[in-house]
Amino acid sequence: MGDAKFEVKVERVSRAIKVSRELVSELEGASKSMVDKMRKEAVNCPVLGCKVSFIQCFLCPNFLRRVRGVVYCKGESLGG
Repeated sequence: MGDAKFEVKVERVSRAIKVSRELVSELEGASKSMVDKMRKEAVNCPVLGCKVSFIQCFLCPNFLRRVRGVVYCKGESLGG
């Protein structure tokens, strides 16, 4: 596994961030309560340059791991 280029803090948000059904369907093994909790978390994505839902971050190919409220990101271009 590659080294992290960025360490991004996970923030709690008061209102859930909208996420497409396709992304949520990729989390089919997770419980509904876990998905609901993830919807109320966000990160300032260093690659996209904006605040995104933790679900989108978790499913990103740049996601390495999350430890104690910090996401470790490869920081590579998403090319698209």
